[in-house]
Amino acid sequence: MFPYYSAVKTVAELMCCSAITAPKGKGVNLLYTKIFEGTEKDQVADLMEKIGREKEIPFFVRDAANVRDSLLVVFIGTEVKPRGVPFCGFCGFENCEKSQAAGAYCAYAVGDLGIAIGSAVKVASDNNVDNRIMFSFGKAAIEGGFVPESVKLGYGIPLSVSGKNIFFDRKR
Repeated sequence: MFPYYSAVKTVAELMCCSAITAPKGKGVNLLYTKIFEGTEKDQVADLMEKIGREKEIPFFVRDAANVRDSLLVVFIGTEVKPRGVPFCGFCGFENCEKSQAAGAYCAYAVGDLGIAIGSAVKVASDNNVDNRIMFSFGKAAIEGGFVPESVKLGYGIPLSVSGKNIFFDRKR
């Protein structure tokens, strides 16, 4: 096992705390966090690679290799329920009822997710743990049923500690 695994796991846990405590629209927490490690992490990587090959999306295959080489992956996702903010329309609809009827994602949920991810990666950066925000991991984790069905949008943040950041100088 990697000699500093427990330190990286602690950082991952702190990242989850940071995401949950980040500011949210109307103070409503619809976020979901999970730390993927070991076999489960690799199962998501396998699905990423499968999706990439079947749908001809090369970055899914590339990202899967990074996930396999990482120690852990922090998943941060959200439900997309409307918040009932009057006179909003940021989702593109007149009101929350019309948005929900159309199956749109609440703009506050999307914004809250971005703020939470920013808070989490700052924790990783402050602790010198290399990381990369990956849509591909989040999409595969959701599609593969690795997170609750209520989570509709999410990203993965793989973590690594090495002499060279594995998330840069990647081949396309």
